[in-house]
Amino acid sequence: MEEIIKRAIDYVENIFIGNSDGHGADHSLRVYNNALKIRKAYECKALYVDLGALLHDVDDHKLFNNKNNENARKFLIENDFDSKSIEDIIEIINSVSFTKNKGTKPKTLEASIVQDADRLDAIGAIGVARTFMYSGKNGRCIEDSLKHFDEKLLLLKDMMNTDEAKRLAEERDSFMKEFLSEIDDELNYKK
Repeated sequence: MEEIIKRAIDYVENIFIGNSDGHGADHSLRVYNNALKIRKAYECKALYVDLGALLHDVDDHKLFNNKNNENARKFLIENDFDSKSIEDIIEIINSVSFTKNKGTKPKTLEASIVQDADRLDAIGAIGVARTFMYSGKNGRCIEDSLKHFDEKLLLLKDMMNTDEAKRLAEERDSFMKEFLSEIDDELNYKK
């Protein structure tokens, strides 16, 4: 298992060379580490969780114009996964996206863990940093960036699937609320 994870990390790092919008290899590695923390509390298919976390953004529609998870499939095929395992891991990957999965819960524990791991990386201090990285790359002003908190980030704590992720999300959510209070004071200095 260790060797396949190393190859997946190398693959992700190669795919995201030069990415600076908050969805790069560093994000995938943090999601992987979040997934490791969460999955320790559950009996699950660890390899599926690990690969789902590492590969979850290699076909992200915001970054790639790919069809049918072609980058993730390529990695899994090249590493001799059978078709059933590939489809199971692809299902995990496809369960992650906030935009594509609004209001739907993942079908498996493994997918729930990876979705939670990704959502944890969208909140807290790192979530604040990623929001402004993405905004800077896409020409959004501070005020427009702050709308993202109300539209998505402040909702995520209550959307966690697993008890372990809910526990981890509490502190991150509190940090974001403190940040928003402070930036609101600083932006409204003329009042």
